Amino acid sequence: MEKTTLTTWDSFASGAKQFLNNIMFQYVPKLIVAGIVLLVGWKLINLLNRFMKRTYDRHKVDASLQQFLHSLIDIVLKVLLVLTVMGILGIQMTSFIAILGAAGVAIGMALQGTLQNFAGGVIILLLRPFKVGDYIEQGSYAGFVENIQIFNTTLRTYDARKIIVPNTELATKSLVNHFNLPQRRVAISVGLAYGASVEKAKEVLLKVAADNPLVVKEPKEPFATLENFGDSSLNMTLYAWTLPENYWKTLYSLNEEVYNAFRREGLEIPFNQMDVHIKNEA
Repeated sequence: MEKTTLTTWDSFASGAKQFLNNIMFQYVPKLIVAGIVLLVGWKLINLLNRFMKRTYDRHKVDASLQQFLHSLIDIVLKVLLVLTVMGILGIQMTSFIAILGAAGVAIGMALQGTLQNFAGGVIILLLRPFKVGDYIEQGSYAGFVENIQIFNTTLRTYDARKIIVPNTELATKSLVNHFNLPQRRVAISVGLAYGASVEKAKEVLLKVAADNPLVVKEPKEPFATLENFGDSSLNMTLYAWTLPENYWKTLYSLNEEVYNAFRREGLEIPFNQMDVHIKNEA
């Protein structure tokens, strides 16, 4: 009985040893090679990305196109690298592809939004409704374009927040690009008391615009006019042009300078008021 037990144990030990040897000789080398290929391939992809970045800069490729191509090439190469590593490990790619084909409908439905965003990114690069650095508004989103990737676009707001917007939102819906033209118009509205000189107010407004270094004379000279008659004031408006990146600085500085100039010249800026008449019937 004891001899039979020892024979069984020896057979088990021999089989286990053979199994481990098979693993050592068949799979461990594959794991080592796959690890080396993955590590070297990953580093080569990063080196290629840096080389492409220098090439883009040397040929002055648009920043928006640079970011899109970088994202696209990086993802494609890394997917190919992973497939190569799977092949080294002995994973049957034909079976893998067959499984993907069988699940194609479900995958397509799951990735429908992603594919739409990719198509949106291509449309943005082809039609160029905006580029990196522009200030855009679309629906509830507004900010400076920081980068355009294959699936989404990143905006930076004035108060230093980041907004990640799907490309399909920006490619298929209307948006406002505040930087698409070389100049942008600023409108300053100010009330003038009834009875005050409109001509003097126009002179003061034009002088304020002429003295402001942020105001440009193209495409038109600054223009001041009596816009309309308000309930408590004559509503004057100053129109001036500035560079898009200086819009807010110009707006705020003109507001302050107009107020100070009106005070110096004795031009009253009225406020809304109501006259109440009490009738004594006694």
